[in-house]
This record gives sequence, structure tokens and C-alpha cells, in this order.
Amino acid sequence: MLAPGGGLHAGTMTFNDENSATAPRPGVENSSTMPATFPVQLLLVEDDLGDAVLVQELLADSAPHLQVVHVGTLREAEELLPNELDCVLLDLGLPDAYGMEAVERMRRAAPDAAVVVLTGHDDEHRGVEALSSGAQDYLSKSGVDGSMLARAIRYAIERRRLERSQQELLEARLAARENARLERGLLPTALVSDERIALTTGYRPGRRRSLLGGDFYDAVELADGTLHVLIGDVSGHGPDEAALGACLRIAWRTLTLAQRPPEETLAQLQQMLEHERHAPDMFATLCVLVAAPDRTGGRIFLAGHPPPVLSDARGVRLLDVEHVSPPLGFVDAEAWTGNAVTFEGDWTLLLYTDGLIEGRIGRGAERLGPERLVELLERRGLAQVPGGRDAGPLLDELVAEVEQLHGGELTDDLAMVLVTARHSA
Repeated sequence: MLAPGGGLHAGTMTFNDENSATAPRPGVENSSTMPATFPVQLLLVEDDLGDAVLVQELLADSAPHLQVVHVGTLREAEELLPNELDCVLLDLGLPDAYGMEAVERMRRAAPDAAVVVLTGHDDEHRGVEALSSGAQDYLSKSGVDGSMLARAIRYAIERRRLERSQQELLEARLAARENARLERGLLPTALVSDERIALTTGYRPGRRRSLLGGDFYDAVELADGTLHVLIGDVSGHGPDEAALGACLRIAWRTLTLAQRPPEETLAQLQQMLEHERHAPDMFATLCVLVAAPDRTGGRIFLAGHPPPVLSDARGVRLLDVEHVSPPLGFVDAEAWTGNAVTFEGDWTLLLYTDGLIEGRIGRGAERLGPERLVELLERRGLAQVPGGRDAGPLLDELVAEVEQLHGGELTDDLAMVLVTARHSA
């Protein structure tokens, strides 16, 4: 037992083997009973050298897998941290820290480690104070043996691991809520009432376990029947890019509903991006479809964006475009010029971001590219979509094949909008 009165004294120790302070004692767990995964990194902060030696002897007997490092002051402990540390065995009466100050400083220095307070003060109130200050357990030197000490360290480590897990879970839930807020702005509900029009969307961020990325899309039908469809891609990945994408999308919808010409809308988006971006080299590519009310034609605006894939009576092909403006924020465009497009019969148009076509083909450096995308879509039956086929599985199959060619998951953000038009509802 540890001696009463606050100190550790060799004369009070009792062992089965009188000649060895490390011999096994009744009731003490030996190495054969310790779990194989028992953590081993322990920092002992104790200014009394005699107490420190006896604590290490107790632990050597009851928990031989522990690797104990001893320091005499809190300053020495702080200089060693942070490191791969599982637990701190902390005296409350140190030369450079006393009472709860020692606990609070240790928690700041080693936030991931468990803290077990070991003091000569047999005071329950002090124990509660230590727990309130962040310690995982409290032991009095006057009432602890090796088995109890080893058990307290092991349980304290497990409590600290549980606390960290709960904290990480809470942080993940809060992050998911924030992501969901942005996602609601990023992935909108299309404002389209024309029964001749069907919209199918696909979206997946490139970052693992993320809900959103820098790609965005939207669709709006005006009172006169004109259909506007947007897809865009902010350079980079992460919440800042996602927030900027949401800003651009909302601005585009607002200006479109206000019936501003597409050329003016793109110029306004350019100004917004320059004001809202957090880095001067951020830019965004855009593709905007403006389909006439009779759905027989319209215009396509491209700002540094890959051309859409069109399927109509003339077959499946890349949309032929003459005018491609620079990306938003890249350089100041002198004019935003649209490309006239004519649709023959029922038609389907796939707008997509470059995450779909920049995956590699096999192990080499060759990319999929828009031309191979046309081949994949033709083989997958894009021409049959206007006749009433559900387009959702088509997009899923398309992404799965692109990933198979790539040899794994795509790393870039990916967005797709498939617009299908029929002349009769």
C-alpha cells in the first residue's frame, strides 16, 4: 500500500518476497492477465523521487507492458509534449504547478491523453475538482496498490478514447448539418413545369465522405416557356469552393428569373466571382442552355466548359460550338457570345462537368475525353432516352463504366444534368 500522510515510503510496502520489491503479490494482475492491446505510453509527473521510484516498481509488477517516462516538473512534461502518449499520471503538488492548475495545463499540453491524478491529499472534493478540470480518474496515494493503479490507468485510457470518439461523432454531426445547409443551396429543386421536359441529375463530390463539392447546377423555366439550364464547376475542392458555387448558382437563378439576358447574367456572375472568391486564382467554368419555348432550338453559352453531348434524330454527337468564352474569373471577357443550336425531333442533351471526362484510361496518362464519352453514351443507349426510358440508371451505368476505365473512384467533383425534350407530353 502507499503510505498515509501524502508520501510514499519503502518501509510501508508489503510483498510476498521480502527480498524483492518487484515480486508478485496476492490480488495483483500479472502480465499473463493483461490484455494484449494494453496501452504502454505513460508519463509520470512526480517531483518526489522516492514516490516516483515506488510507483514505477508497482507498475513494473502489475502492468509490465507499460513504458513509463518520469519527469519532476510540469514544465519538463510540457517540453516533452505532444507525442504518442496514452496516459499521464499527475501529482497535484508540483514545484511549478499546484492543484487544478496542473490538471488544466496538462490537458492543454496533451489533449488526447488520459489524465489520472495521484495526490497525497485524501480529499473527495479535490477528486471531483480534478474530474471537472478534465482528468479521467483520481487516486489517493494513501489508498492504492499496484493492481488498483494499473486498473485505473487502463480504465482512464478507455474513458478518454470514448470521450474522443463521442467528440468526433458530435463534430461529424455538426459538420454534416453544415454540409446539408450548403447542399440545399448547391443542389436545388428545378423550377420547370413543362411536361414535355424531363430533367435527370447526378452529383458526387470528389472528396471522400463529403456531401458537396465545387460543382453546381440549376434549371429554370420562365413564364414565356423559355428553358434555362446551368451547370458549373469552381476550381478546387472543399467547402470554400462549394460555398462559392452556391453563390454563383443563386445569383444565376435570381438574374434569370428577373429575365435578364444571358450575356448580362454571365457578366454579373463574373463580377460576383471576383468579389466572393477567397483566392485570386480561383475561377469557374459554366455551360448554359437557353431552349426556346417550342423546344426546336436555342442557344448554348460556354465559359471554358466542355461541350454538351446531344442526341436527336441525327444521332449522338458532341454539340458543335463556335464560340467558347474564357472561364469566369480567369480573364475579363470582352463579350459573352452564345452558339445557336437546332434540335431535330425529340432530343436529349447531357451537360456535365470535367470530372466525368478527366479520368484516366488504364494505367497510362491518356484521359477519357469528350469523344470517348460520346461513344460510351451511344453504347449505353442515350438515343432511347427521349422515347420514355428512365435516364437515372443510364447516368449510374455511365459513371460506373468511367470508373472501371479509370481503375478506381474518380477524384474530381462530378455533376451531370440530362435534359430530355419531347414534342408531345
